[in-house]
Amino acid sequence: MLKLDSNQWNLVYNVFSFGLISMLACTIYTLVSQQRVLAKYRNALVMSSMVTFIAGYHYLRIFNSFSESSMDMTVNVSGAQGSFNEAYRYVDWLLTVPLLLVEVIAVLALAKEVSRSLIMRLVPASAAMIALGYPGEISNDQNTQVLYGVLSTLPFLYILYVLFVELGKSLDRQPEGVAATIGRLRLLLIATWGVYPISYILGMGGDATAQQFVGVQLGYTIADILAKCVFGLTILKIARMKSLAEGMKDDH
Repeated sequence: MLKLDSNQWNLVYNVFSFGLISMLACTIYTLVSQQRVLAKYRNALVMSSMVTFIAGYHYLRIFNSFSESSMDMTVNVSGAQGSFNEAYRYVDWLLTVPLLLVEVIAVLALAKEVSRSLIMRLVPASAAMIALGYPGEISNDQNTQVLYGVLSTLPFLYILYVLFVELGKSLDRQPEGVAATIGRLRLLLIATWGVYPISYILGMGGDATAQQFVGVQLGYTIADILAKCVFGLTILKIARMKSLAEGMKDDH
């Protein structure tokens, strides 16, 4: 049981609420923007909508879990029935992180063989990254936390290699301005994904304190908003740029 003061409790409550509405708003925006891009880029927007919709659903569950596990600003984090359920985040990431990577490949409209090769490498690596992080997240043993933190970092490094080395080879064939935007997209991915291990580290060291709990939830939620909403809006921008470069009229 963690005793939060009123400021800490309200901060977590409001951050979860902000995360929920951000995901829902981005889902609607990317869905209604389908007609602003050429048909071949709409799959990328569909996947972006799926990412934020899935995340929105899980933020609703996280929001409810926090409310239901709290009484007089004391949060039950015991892991028993009725306690705050951190697993919602990992289920969300297991679904959305692979989709985020597929978004990037879809918006580039690469040759089928190249796209298939990238997907076959990035999706399993991203799933492994999330799956290996979860045992450390729920453990109270620092050695276990460190072990699984290191193990989950290995597929993360491989993903970075594929994004920057393998995917970088295709950028020269992109329209003017698109390569630079994709370069910023990859940097955004690194910057936002970099918040997750920082938040993970904040929660290490045995039983979490109230301050650690608040820091972890705040960090994860901010990272989610950046990695899903801002990332999805950047995908829309790239799809729009490519559509205009390929002759679509700018009538919106």
